[in-house]
Amino acid sequence: MIINDLLEKENISRYRLSKESGVPMTTVTDICTGKADIDKCAAGTLFKIAKVLGVTVDFILENNRAEEVDYRCSFETFKSNTCHHVKDMGDIDFIIETLETDDIRKFYEKGWHREALYLLAMTDYLSRVNDIPLCTNYNDIRSQKLEKPCFPAGVLMAYAATGDESIKEKAMDDAIPEFKQFNIVENEVRNVI
Repeated sequence: MIINDLLEKENISRYRLSKESGVPMTTVTDICTGKADIDKCAAGTLFKIAKVLGVTVDFILENNRAEEVDYRCSFETFKSNTCHHVKDMGDIDFIIETLETDDIRKFYEKGWHREALYLLAMTDYLSRVNDIPLCTNYNDIRSQKLEKPCFPAGVLMAYAATGDESIKEKAMDDAIPEFKQFNIVENEVRNVI
């Protein structure tokens, strides 16, 4: 956010900005954290802030367009969210939405291979259990797989606690084929709470 950048550049704290501009500290904090949309702030507020920072209101508004930042949650959270999404939408609607949004390709092109392969595996699995032909748009991605097996957190914790290699072996044996082909060890996508 441009205000944070200007504060850092000028070595000014939020508190000092608040005191020198007369803008309440809560407002400054809300602007700096993104809680308040700068485009919707009162002109007077922006003018006071701009004056302290030595820039114009136009400069703040023009440079406020933050680059789109992708937030990448943990893979465990992603898997859980995907399974819940399937449960909430139903198999067919999930497949349709996933293919229409092209998230598989988008994730893959970002280098988010685990997420792309998980979504593709889920789509392929749901297609198989519902007797739907596979979408061929992702055949190039289907030829890929993760370098090392990606086990669920529960399996990794059980293995860490016991050191028993058979825990991983059993999980791998029980894995759903569509996931296993990508080196993703997943054996339960339906039982989500």
